[in-house]
Amino acid sequence: MQYAVPRRGVPAASALARWARAARPDRGLTVRIVGTREGRALNRRFRRRARATNVLSFAYGGEGDVVLCHPIVAREARAQGKPLRAHYAHLVVHGILHLRGYVHDDERSARRMEAREIRILRRLGFGDPYTVESPRPA
Repeated sequence: MQYAVPRRGVPAASALARWARAARPDRGLTVRIVGTREGRALNRRFRRRARATNVLSFAYGGEGDVVLCHPIVAREARAQGKPLRAHYAHLVVHGILHLRGYVHDDERSARRMEAREIRILRRLGFGDPYTVESPRPA
């Protein structure tokens, strides 16, 4: 686990590792939590998109990296009315499934990947990440 941002609000390394193991990575793995600047630079360099994104996966040799952009993950969790831990768990699993070859390029592959994510997250005690409830009024 690597933290390139202050750890306040970011799940503990032990939780990130547990969620990663649940997705059964088939390679050595680094999970890195970054800020917006690094997230944007990585997305620009490797995906040619000029904005930060929630999760990026990089496979190389027998290793892999999953990079999560904390400000984006936190903003999405708030907007979707999800607990931050649940959203992090989902994105860790999502990133690792990409490393394992899962894609969501078309309807069929997306359904397959989503079903796998839902099963893994359910075993971890989380609900369906694709069922977004409206935020409760404050």
